[in-house]
Amino acid sequence: MKTGMWRIALFTTGTLTAFGAGAQERSAPGSGAPAETELPVKRIALFSSGVGYFEHSGSLSGDAEIFLSFDVDAVDDALKSLVINDAAAGSPSVSYPSEETLERTLQSLEINLSGNPGTAEIFAGQRGAELEVSAPNPISGRILGVEYRPGAETETQEAFLSLSAGDGIRIIALRDIVSFSFRDPALNADLKRALDLIAASRTTRTRKLLVRLPGRGNRAVSLGYVIAVPVWKVSYRLDLGRARPLFQGWAIVDNNGDTDWNGVELSLVSGRPVSFIQKLYPPYYLQRPILPLAIAGTAQARTHDSGFAGKRLLSADSEAYYEMDEAVANVDALYEKERAPRPAPAPRQAAAGSVQAAASGGAAGDQFAFTVTTPVTLPRRQSAMIPLVNGSVEAVKTLILSGRRALNGTIHPELAAELTNTTGMKLPAGPITVFDGGNYAGDAVIEFFGENDRRFITYGEDLSVNGFAQAAMNRPVSAVTVSAGVMTINRRLITEWTYTVRNTAAETRRLIVEHPVTAGASLTEPKSYLEKTDSLYRFVQTLPGNREITLKVQEETPQAERIVLANLRFETLVSYSTSQEIPAAVRNALARGVELRQKAEAARQAQTDLESRRSRLIADQDRIRNNLSAVGAASDLGREYMKRMTDLDRDIENLSRDIDAAEALVQSSRKEAEDYVAGLRL
Repeated sequence: MKTGMWRIALFTTGTLTAFGAGAQERSAPGSGAPAETELPVKRIALFSSGVGYFEHSGSLSGDAEIFLSFDVDAVDDALKSLVINDAAAGSPSVSYPSEETLERTLQSLEINLSGNPGTAEIFAGQRGAELEVSAPNPISGRILGVEYRPGAETETQEAFLSLSAGDGIRIIALRDIVSFSFRDPALNADLKRALDLIAASRTTRTRKLLVRLPGRGNRAVSLGYVIAVPVWKVSYRLDLGRARPLFQGWAIVDNNGDTDWNGVELSLVSGRPVSFIQKLYPPYYLQRPILPLAIAGTAQARTHDSGFAGKRLLSADSEAYYEMDEAVANVDALYEKERAPRPAPAPRQAAAGSVQAAASGGAAGDQFAFTVTTPVTLPRRQSAMIPLVNGSVEAVKTLILSGRRALNGTIHPELAAELTNTTGMKLPAGPITVFDGGNYAGDAVIEFFGENDRRFITYGEDLSVNGFAQAAMNRPVSAVTVSAGVMTINRRLITEWTYTVRNTAAETRRLIVEHPVTAGASLTEPKSYLEKTDSLYRFVQTLPGNREITLKVQEETPQAERIVLANLRFETLVSYSTSQEIPAAVRNALARGVELRQKAEAARQAQTDLESRRSRLIADQDRIRNNLSAVGAASDLGREYMKRMTDLDRDIENLSRDIDAAEALVQSSRKEAEDYVAGLRL
């Protein structure tokens, strides 16, 4: 490490350390006290994202100190973006008053005025200090303390000051003290500073950064920073009444700062860079763990695991360590390179119109910048309008009929113009005031307008033209397939819109119909269109005077319907088997399925009939059994009942066999129908 240098390292953990002390201290470059210098603002770039780049530049000689004033809300941005370009600076530095809270600053003073203390609290905090009071006679002594006693005339506690004077201890009621002062000048200075801090916190929001630039000889220096500024705006004028429509753009800029702009180079940048605020001005403190003192005690036995091979750490006295420190020391040299001179903007041909554009346009990285061709002077707290573009553009007058609105009823199409940006500039978004035939025609808005881009603007409605739209839908079958018991019916959802537009004026108009795009649909009619966006088609039509025209737009959306044949109700299956939308081969196959379902249904019905007959015989048997119990089995009627019971038992047994056979037939019929459906391949 070089001798005579101290390097201070402030770590992100919140600790401060110094390393690399040499034999002697490096003397400050130059001779005498640094001169306080003013570097005027020479270049300003205002961004449409709400920030501005301010560059101060000028010539310096020798050591210099420069004050930069900022509103308190802008200090974070200034600390984040400040750039110093001084090739001859030895070691530039920036200092500023810490943004501690007022309470913390007041607490650091000998006389603590935080918390709005009273006189008693101030005296109590200065025990041992020499004090001179008038009560009303002068008394000098050292403060012993403040105590409270019940008041003689009131029930409240009253404060009394105890002073150790030359003639003993003096007790003085605070209400009797007319004035006081501390004998120690340092205490009085702290009291004054505390009062100044409190007063300053109420009266100013300005913070100053002191930039120290030590160096030798004359050299060019610049300082730059980015801070929040009002967004620069733009507004346009479009005159459609000329043979070549005139397009004029004005920028609106605001100087809301406390510094006048005197002959500055002003650039207006259109783009959307990432920009954010990070709180760098207020101090931050990190909590660190508290470890117990390393006091010698009993050593504990422990085992040691094997380690992996790794890089050797640099020791504080190694040559590599000093080389690393030199590399750290040279980081500041990155800011000492001279900036490459910016090429002067190419001259632009004067555009047609009564107002000449006061700015030239060109790329600024990935953004587009308008550079005002003459220096700008704008007093503080003032705004101004600056012409950006003034020239001819390609413009075609047209009418635009919105399909979405036309579906809700009769509407008037919008007055519109199709613009092509032939200005050679990328134009930011803004409002457009439209003139036509020497009269005001309406207002429009336009989004970012790139070079050679084509864009529509609308600025009114044409009351002499009206139109409406009607929609009709059809779902014809395109194909039917059957596989593994699933029938798939493919349909085409055809939607047809009919636009009807009537022109009651005598002039022929150019009409654009904006038809909404249906997700998943393909356009089948018309076969071509002017252009398509993510949400709509644009179709161009000629609308003759005193005529009515129609435009048909047809879209087709594929649809598929999957039907499990085994789950269909019998009536639904019959319906599909007779539908003329279904191909004949599929209908015939479904008809066979209907027959099998009918066969299974007939078997089930036969089984149900047999079960009903058996239920009736069982009911007769129960009735006869009850009668037999009443008349007795030995009677003639009882013997008749016994014979009938025997016949019923035989009939019930025969029906049970028939029911079992019928149930087997039902199962086999159902299986036959299901197997048939599952085996279809059409």
